[in-house]
Amino acid sequence: MNRNHFVRSRCFHFALAFLCWSAATADLAVAQEPRIPGRPPATSARPAALLGVVQDQNGRPVNGVVVSAQYRTTNKTYSAVSNAEGIFRLRDLPPGNYEITATGAGYGPRPPVAVTLSAGQAREVNIKLELVAPAPLPLPEIPTRTLPGQPREGQTEQSPGNPYPGLRTPQSMETAPGELASPEEPLGTVAYSVQPYRWTVEMPSWQRYEKRGEYPYVRSHWYDPFDRNRLKGDYPIFGQRWFFDFTGTSETNIDVRRLPVPSGVSAEQPGETSFFGKGEQGFASQTFFFSADLSHGDTSFLPADFRIRFTPAVNLNFLQTRERGLVNINVQDGTNRFDTHVGLQEGFVEAKLHDLSPNFDFISIRAGIQQFNSDFRGFLFSDQQPGVRLFGNLRSNRINYNLAYFYLLEKNTNSELNTFQPRHQQVYIGNVYVQDFLAKGYTTEFSFHYNRDDPTIHFDDNGFLVRPAPIGAVVNNGVLTHGIRAYYIGWTSNGHIGPINVSHAFYQALGHDTFNPIAGRRVNINAQLGALELSVDKNWVRFRGSFLFQSGDGNNRYGTSRDDSARGFDTIVDDTNFAGGAFSFWDSEGIRLTGTGVGLTTPGSLLVNLRTNKFEGQANFVNPGLFLYNAGMDFNVTPKLRAFVNANYLRFDRTEPLELLLFQSPVTHSIGSDVGIGLEYRPPLSENIVITAGTSGLIPSLGFDQVFNPRSLISAFAKIKFQF
Repeated sequence: MNRNHFVRSRCFHFALAFLCWSAATADLAVAQEPRIPGRPPATSARPAALLGVVQDQNGRPVNGVVVSAQYRTTNKTYSAVSNAEGIFRLRDLPPGNYEITATGAGYGPRPPVAVTLSAGQAREVNIKLELVAPAPLPLPEIPTRTLPGQPREGQTEQSPGNPYPGLRTPQSMETAPGELASPEEPLGTVAYSVQPYRWTVEMPSWQRYEKRGEYPYVRSHWYDPFDRNRLKGDYPIFGQRWFFDFTGTSETNIDVRRLPVPSGVSAEQPGETSFFGKGEQGFASQTFFFSADLSHGDTSFLPADFRIRFTPAVNLNFLQTRERGLVNINVQDGTNRFDTHVGLQEGFVEAKLHDLSPNFDFISIRAGIQQFNSDFRGFLFSDQQPGVRLFGNLRSNRINYNLAYFYLLEKNTNSELNTFQPRHQQVYIGNVYVQDFLAKGYTTEFSFHYNRDDPTIHFDDNGFLVRPAPIGAVVNNGVLTHGIRAYYIGWTSNGHIGPINVSHAFYQALGHDTFNPIAGRRVNINAQLGALELSVDKNWVRFRGSFLFQSGDGNNRYGTSRDDSARGFDTIVDDTNFAGGAFSFWDSEGIRLTGTGVGLTTPGSLLVNLRTNKFEGQANFVNPGLFLYNAGMDFNVTPKLRAFVNANYLRFDRTEPLELLLFQSPVTHSIGSDVGIGLEYRPPLSENIVITAGTSGLIPSLGFDQVFNPRSLISAFAKIKFQF
């Protein structure tokens, strides 16, 4: 065993041990800390709490029930009254034995219940009552004196001096001698009226301001998503609890760039002899999303009981290049390409299985095509795919969890929308989020992923072989397919510790690839990914710095002459928002490795993975890896306008896979500097209109020059989003 292998093995075992210790610490912290708001922990016996729901024999919540807990040690009684949802809470109870009783008007007596509370415990006790007689409706007392501003006897609210009910005018504000406020009036008066269907109560007609605009008492319209709108779920589409929400989204993307591309055997310019061609390109894409959501529920805090969502998408895209063989494998198709595609991005059914506590803890299941991002920054899996997901929360939403299974569909190459062809790839995910982990405002996540990618042959929509990667022995004697079984153990976080914002990720990849095309043999996976971002907010500026490490493979042998380890990290389907995101050239643009059929990087990913395509290709664990150092600033120029400045310095972790793939040695580690700036503008101060634009560039260093050429790469983009 060589020294590097020994060091990596020790690091791996240490990481696993630390992960187990962190999970145990999280569970211990959650179990020990009392969730009693407003009370700090004491050094002596901590107070307990009792909470629950009062329901009648039909399971409906009962309001106004007095729940009493008699402390047997001192016979002191603690009481609380259930609210409109039947919820009651008794706080600050000394630990010990209690006798619980409940009384309510019109309900029969209930035998006492004995309960024992330990220090710091918050125990749930639900109460059932039998209705024996209709409960009387208490009527408020009729006041003999009126509230200042209320109409006196003989005065009506609808008068020339009172243009709408409740308007305070100089006349209505006059108070007669001896008048005093009374907050209530009997039912049937001007202040109270019976409304069997509260959703259709209209605001009174009143022009408060002379000029037009969004002001109180402005009438709503079906085409205005900001006012009360039946199409936006502001009141039921039918019944009392069925809501419909339609969301229409238009996304326009324009990207101009200069990339290293080959001139090819059929160069566009006659007589061209140089290996690298003209890399200027322009890409435009227009996508329309039409999302219809039908849900059954109650309030904004209570998770929906049932939901159906359906989101088709229509895309039109155009690519213009200056070399042949880029838009299609057939060089006769020229240098331009126009394409369209219709896909289904969401189509699922969701049902709540059970309410777990009075604090809206629940467990639900969702089946169908759905969006899922398995961590905070999209490092490992972020996609819209068919699957089944069990999810919910615990401990007053402090713990959130997901158990998910996805059976992936193929993507349309040019639009990246779903098709209806199976991808023959399965992904299993389990994760748990813990809020306030070790520090208030700091959320951590522990996760497990399993990627099962079966052996298949697939050509993309432009005729290029993308699965398996067209390298070496894979295509020398026919097409040799291979399968991947990869496991990921992850620990990520996002939040703040004091004034410092912290976001981190660590993943350990294990498993095997039945035949890696670069290694030329079956390999066992042992790779790591680590990332850390620290930032601090100063007035309207956020200063941030980050670091990312992707382990690389350091073996330059091929076939049986090399060992069976693959140490280059790769993901399942990532969509990284880190180290500049869209304002980083390295993250936003894909750089093809000329003459190989694979890419050095893919769009929307920071990793150097030598993969044919992020969606249609297979993960490759024999790659150079990456060191990335980042610094940037985010400016809140105005509430509507944000500005971004970003800079990255990039290095390969190892270069042996490049030397092996290109038959070129040596290749140095330096890649270059990536700089970018951008703006984000939201005219209505919401997500309904968002305009984003930026420019970035890569200034190559020696290692990049040796693989490509010393010419700087540039990119400029604009994205316009409209949403109803």
